[in-house]
Amino acid sequence: MPLIDLTQISKVYRMGDVEVHALRDVSFAVEERDFVAVMGSSGSGKSTLMNIVGCLDRPSTGTYRLDGQEVSRLDRRELARIRNRTLGFVFQSFNLLARTSALENVELPLMYGGVPARERRRRAEVALARVGLAERAHHHPNQMSGGQQQRVAVARALVTQPRLIVADEPTGNLDSRTTVEIMVLFQELSAAGITVLLVTHEPDVAAYASRVVMMRDGRIRTDTRQAARRAAADRAAAAGATADAPEASA
Repeated sequence: MPLIDLTQISKVYRMGDVEVHALRDVSFAVEERDFVAVMGSSGSGKSTLMNIVGCLDRPSTGTYRLDGQEVSRLDRRELARIRNRTLGFVFQSFNLLARTSALENVELPLMYGGVPARERRRRAEVALARVGLAERAHHHPNQMSGGQQQRVAVARALVTQPRLIVADEPTGNLDSRTTVEIMVLFQELSAAGITVLLVTHEPDVAAYASRVVMMRDGRIRTDTRQAARRAAADRAAAAGATADAPEASA
């Protein structure tokens, strides 16, 4: 059974008397442990698709099953519960609380889920260690580079132990070397068993995925399996660049 299973999904936005068809009869399935990059120009429907997969929006028509459960017609409380237990989100702008430490930022989803304070702290520390930021746990976002802030955002997505991570242009605010580091991290998460759905407009970013879906005019135009860019080679390249660059840009 696919983890993500969309059948003839359409999304129509009404602006006065005008109807905008963001998605048109999209059928799309993603297996567990897959790493999928969704590409397309502005207005292609890729962000709408991501919002529906992430239970942030509802389709106008069609069926969406997440891990076998029909979720497209659930109420807000049920959708919030699924987002908290099954999904992790990573955004382009990091969305970290400025006056809150990295550790406290990572704890937030667990706080909303009612996890006790001691367990929240333990799981947040484990998540930060997993992304290589254990020593930065008590730093605030303004004390970290863009790449470190995005790693905190990834740790926050991981802390609920999700089965699916949805990432919206996660490298859009990063330089090329830091982009490599973040994409290698996503590859490692996929290899560890977490399904990754990533929206991007950059072919170099999509090259890290094992599958690339191209959208245009609200439809899926191509869906291609590929040999993902080798993580080890890029990690070595990133390490070499780090040696030549100031620490603040890491």
